Amino acid sequence: MERDTYPAVNAITAARRDPAIDLVRFTCLLVVVACHCMMVSSALHKDGTVTTENVLMDQGWFVPVAWALMIVPLFFVLGGVTGLQSWRRLKARGGTGFDFAQLRLLRLVRPAMALLAFMWGGLWVALLLGVHPQVIQLMTAGAAMPLWFLAAYLTAQLSIPLMARFHQRAPLLTLAALVVLIVTVDSLRGALPVIAFTNLIFVWCAVQQLGFLMADGFFEQRSRTWLVGAVVSSNLLLGLVTGVAVYPGNMVVNINPPNLCLLLLGISQAATLQLLRNGIGWLAGVRWIQSTIAVVGRRSMTVYLWHLPLLVGMSGLLLLTDLPKPLAGTAEWWWARIPVFFAVVSLLVPVVWLFGRLENRPTAASHARGPSRTAVVTAAVVVLIPVADAAFNGLTLALLGGGAACFALSVLLLGRVPTPVLPPPPVGNVLERREGRSPTLPEPGLSANLEP
Repeated sequence: MERDTYPAVNAITAARRDPAIDLVRFTCLLVVVACHCMMVSSALHKDGTVTTENVLMDQGWFVPVAWALMIVPLFFVLGGVTGLQSWRRLKARGGTGFDFAQLRLLRLVRPAMALLAFMWGGLWVALLLGVHPQVIQLMTAGAAMPLWFLAAYLTAQLSIPLMARFHQRAPLLTLAALVVLIVTVDSLRGALPVIAFTNLIFVWCAVQQLGFLMADGFFEQRSRTWLVGAVVSSNLLLGLVTGVAVYPGNMVVNINPPNLCLLLLGISQAATLQLLRNGIGWLAGVRWIQSTIAVVGRRSMTVYLWHLPLLVGMSGLLLLTDLPKPLAGTAEWWWARIPVFFAVVSLLVPVVWLFGRLENRPTAASHARGPSRTAVVTAAVVVLIPVADAAFNGLTLALLGGGAACFALSVLLLGRVPTPVLPPPPVGNVLERREGRSPTLPEPGLSANLEP
């Protein structure tokens, strides 16, 4: 099969870290935290029961706003850019697809393991202290929303070595094949509702392929007219399929399970990102913005996983106080979202300080022997089973503990990180060493950062 033709960028340029990508990812994370702060509203009733309300979903104006604020596809586009670059760097150093899977699992599973274990222990203590089981269940459900994203994102990331091979041979044909699979599943979901969940793979892999194209310079080589046309066309098509009721108009409804609408949004967002690339690049060059992204960007998964449980927990504790509690949806309630947002951010600071190091890139001594392929596959299955159970049946306190145990087992199975086989050093390095100058690479036997 011949490779689709389009202008490609230099391989070194494609593998270089782009600060604009980091800034967009950071901005998307802030939008997610802010939106969740505007969703959760808890109420304590006279009979002692507690209920939660999703205020945003009840607002008529939210449907068109959600069209613009549904930035989950953009997360997967950015994940495709950085994921493809990481895989290519690892592969150039002698790494395999199983090495890549091991590194990705460790980076994503370790922060989630800490969250599940902490919540399970804390909620059991609360239950023993007499907190109503209904309140415990509501707080348990607060951890379910971040987990679905973790499952979808992890599945897409683990597919990168395989999808990168297809992309290398025929990038546009690979994307077209995924589109056909998405439409086929969407067409059958009415007769076979369960089949709709296979689009958790097809949709997010397709959106991730847009990131592959961006990493290879496909969008960079398009004219502004082409990019504007892509934005307009994808949104017009999205308006058509939702306007004739083929798909719901609410993008939050379309996300679980995902459908063609999310891919259309991804196309629009990828093209928009390229249109704004110069301005974003300028902002990313501002010193204080660079410093903020350098600190928070390395802890993005910790922020994402913890912000909603912290919000739910804080809301539950506020119910036990005498602080004024405005009715959901009133002007007072909306104004209160500002201090709520900053309160969640304040709570995240110590959490990120304590648990953020679990996102550190895995390291290993030179010549470390990594786990077997069977161990890596088993670790992935062990992680995905409790997450899939939570997605289909809801998260319970028992499943929360089981998930923490499964995640811990996965980390143990992954074991030590193998040292990649680096290419032979150039002759210049040998001459430098003979002349007494210090080499640029560490001496054998030292620990080295192995994350690509």
